[in-house]
Amino acid sequence: MTTNSVSNSVVSGTTTTSSSSSSSSSSSANALASQQIAGNFQSFLTLLTTQLKNQNPLDPLDTNQFTQQLVEFAGVQQQLNTNSSLSTLVSLQQTAQSTQALGFVGKTAVVDGSTTALTNSSATWELSVPKNSTVKVSITSSTGQTVFAGSYSVTAGNNQPFTWDGKGTDGTQYPDGQYKMTATAADSSGNSVAVATEVQGVVSSVDLTQTPPLLSINGQTYTVSQIKSITG
Repeated sequence: MTTNSVSNSVVSGTTTTSSSSSSSSSSSANALASQQIAGNFQSFLTLLTTQLKNQNPLDPLDTNQFTQQLVEFAGVQQQLNTNSSLSTLVSLQQTAQSTQALGFVGKTAVVDGSTTALTNSSATWELSVPKNSTVKVSITSSTGQTVFAGSYSVTAGNNQPFTWDGKGTDGTQYPDGQYKMTATAADSSGNSVAVATEVQGVVSSVDLTQTPPLLSINGQTYTVSQIKSITG
């Protein structure tokens, strides 16, 4: 489809993700928890040692009670070791995500989205329509102004390109920039048909300060999990 094609469900081109501040606060909370457990562990060890040193030789600590305290002692130690292991796993996972994201820079990615860039008077969306439908397309600028609208008969199929040449419904040539497509579809009986919208573009940069890392594509940011395919 060119300068006139369509899709039904509206997909946002930007996904909100955890910020570096939330990641930092989470790490701080984990560190504080570990410090508290470690403090309790040291307190427990001090109390147990003091108890053993000052027990009455004529009335020593009950064996069962002593065994129970040792079990609790071992449980605290195991909890400390578990927290340390989990922290290591999280760190390794974040490193792997960063490495994977950096490998995408300069490559062309296809992601779920409805906002893309008009570059050199050309913008392309990909539409997936499950059945033959009449699709109504509306394209808006970054300011929310509707610049183009049209209705098209579309056959069923996935990843059907819709290319817009930047010309408005009235023939006005709009400047390069960010544009969003909103699409709705209906079958011959007038029933709504869900349409998935995807955009593609070159991964220009990666923001590693965010968790997970954010990839910049056509001026929009996406997580690695949103990428459908990579080429180039």
